[in-house]
Order: sequence, then structure tokens, then C-alpha cells
Amino acid sequence: MSDQTPDVPKPPTELWVERTGQRRYTGKSSRGAEVLVGSESVEGVFTPGELMKIALGACSAMSADIPLTRKLGENFDATVRISGKPDRDQEIYPELHEVFELDLSELDEATQKRVLTIAERAIDKVCTVGRTLKAGTKVTLEFKLD
Repeated sequence: MSDQTPDVPKPPTELWVERTGQRRYTGKSSRGAEVLVGSESVEGVFTPGELMKIALGACSAMSADIPLTRKLGENFDATVRISGKPDRDQEIYPELHEVFELDLSELDEATQKRVLTIAERAIDKVCTVGRTLKAGTKVTLEFKLD
């Protein structure tokens, strides 16, 4: 008999934000992670828009990580830079731009193109954040009063 146990589904990670001061919050997860959130004028915090951009860049990087590791090995360097200015009249980000920085200088041009195609396909297929932003999503809000 095998000592293997069946995969038991984990409960979804709970996420919440707690107010810590005027326009200052701490985002928390049931897995113990924390991130400081606040206004752009506050040092040491991310704005909500910055977190959205970071989530997009991290999702793209993580989506491409396995195929890139197969092609480049475990120790490749990668940086994803994300930019996009808000339209303050409508309070939206009309456009976000990602730049995925990779050193492929040791590869020939044909191999570079194949690696980039594989990475782009992986991002297009499994980056949930990017796919959600491109498709749009329904957001609901309710208030719970004590």
C-alpha cells in the first residue's frame, strides 16, 4: 500500500484590509501576508493602483516562469516594469504597459524568438490578472453594519 494521501482542496485564501490611519490600510491574507496601502503622499506604502500594476506584472512573470525556466535554466534574471497613468476625470487607468526584461544575449536570434513566443503564449493563456483586466469583470459591493 502507498502512503500517498489524496489531494485535499485548501480553503480559499481570505483577503481583507484594515484601516490603520487616515487613508492608510494594511492588506492581509489568511496565509499571513501583509502589504501597506495608502495615499501616494505617504512614504512606505503602495497605492491601490500601484498594487494593481504590480499584480499584473507579477502575474505575467509567474505565468512565463516555468516555460522560461525550461529554456533558460533555474537562475535567469527577469524584471517586469509596469506603467500607466490614471485618467483622473474618469478615475480609471485607460492603458497599462508592461516591459518584460530578459537577458537572451547568449541565444541566437531564432531561439530568442521561440523563447519570447512561448513566454507570450503562456502569459496570454494563464495570467489571470491580465486576462481579467482585458476582459473586464463584474464587481459587487455590499455593506455589513454592526
